[in-house]
Amino acid sequence: MIEQKPCYILAIESSCDDTAAAVLKNDLVLSNSIANQSIHEAYGGVVPELASRAHQQNIVPVVDQAIKKAGITKHQLDAIAFTRGPGLLGSLLVGTSFAKSLSMGLSIPLIEVNHLQGHLLSHFIADGNPNPTFPFLGITVSGGHTQIVKVTNYFTMEEIGRTQDDAIGEAFDKCGKVLGLGYPAGPHIDRLAKEGDPAAFTFPIPKAEGLNVSYSGFKTAVINFLHKNTQNNAAFIKENLADLCASIQYTLIEIIFTKIFKAVEQTGIKELAIGGGVAANSGLREKLQTTAKEKEWTVHIPPFAYTTDNAAMIGIVGYLKYRQESFAGLDQAATARLPI
Repeated sequence: MIEQKPCYILAIESSCDDTAAAVLKNDLVLSNSIANQSIHEAYGGVVPELASRAHQQNIVPVVDQAIKKAGITKHQLDAIAFTRGPGLLGSLLVGTSFAKSLSMGLSIPLIEVNHLQGHLLSHFIADGNPNPTFPFLGITVSGGHTQIVKVTNYFTMEEIGRTQDDAIGEAFDKCGKVLGLGYPAGPHIDRLAKEGDPAAFTFPIPKAEGLNVSYSGFKTAVINFLHKNTQNNAAFIKENLADLCASIQYTLIEIIFTKIFKAVEQTGIKELAIGGGVAANSGLREKLQTTAKEKEWTVHIPPFAYTTDNAAMIGIVGYLKYRQESFAGLDQAATARLPI
């Protein structure tokens, strides 16, 4: 076991379309740099080939920026943590290859990180907020993932529920697209929902076994509903946009909450930690905080900077693994699918 002395971790995240790098001193974030890829807005979604090419352009300046912002030099780094998966393989390969090369060049350890663990363990970053107490229920809600996880300790996690098809963030984006909103649609729906009535329109909550959820059927129901009503009134969406956004957002949140309630009941665990891009949604945050008071839950909601894909969350996992001397070899391969 490595003595718990100050160490500097460079973290690299490239699982989708954001190129991110961060430097942590133990569990404290010194820098957290991100380069976004606006090119995907024109296509209404992430184009994998374009994403991997943009990562190649962005990774050197982003890493350089993160190290400079941290106020250190590369020679002070103790280890490099990188996202091994899951994610887009082409994007992951860029981050993985760069991390391996820098690790070899500096002769410092390499640490592979599961992206999903990063979202849940981001709550252990030293940000002034209390850390979750084990065991807790981790709720991952993002554009690519929706799952309920029983977290026993830092690296003992059991997925007890997941989406059977679309992720919640994907459902937000697909519904937003048919409403004529820009990509990503989640923030647009969230903003407009504040001006609308969540009870204006009723949409179905798809059934799924156990603690699993389904969003594909909901998306189809929304598309059919809009098609039917726009046939009768071409201006239906424009005239009811705020109410539609409020009703869609309300139902998307209810779908996952029906299973969160069941998970708490089945496990007896009332400590919850949420992570992922959709954790930034104001409706979801409000629902969590309100329910926590009613049900006497303890809920951990990350700062906005640690909700979407970022390297700080990869860095905290890297630090925890560094303490255990859990290092990766240069033969460690990126993988598009990686269980939690």
